[in-house]
Amino acid sequence: VQLQASGGGLVQPGGSLRLSCAASGRTFSRYAVGWFRQAPGKEREFVAVIKWSDGSTVYADSVKGRFTISRDNRKNTVYLQMNSLKPEDTAVYYCAARELGDMSILLVTRVRGMDYWGKGTQVTVSS
Repeated sequence: VQLQASGGGLVQPGGSLRLSCAASGRTFSRYAVGWFRQAPGKEREFVAVIKWSDGSTVYADSVKGRFTISRDNRKNTVYLQMNSLKPEDTAVYYCAARELGDMSILLVTRVRGMDYWGKGTQVTVSS
């Protein structure tokens, strides 16, 4: 499984960005794909995840109502639309995946729950 994240950049507070995670190497119908982030000096934390088969989603409380995760089946790509960005959203964002099958999506809301990781993309929210 290969995951390629892109779309990071510098944005002012209140602005928006859309991250993309292009997935390849497998048929992802039984997979969950998610986003995690790591700020300087902090541990990597969960942001959002989507179950490919049925589109069910889970979000971290800190991003609920501001971020939206979605998938494009034809492009094998997962997106993270980030609105109303805050300085505390500044971090390196990573996409990750795991074959989930019939297991609970909550399994992949932890860093250790994911098997495959892409390289990160930097998001900086600053005026």
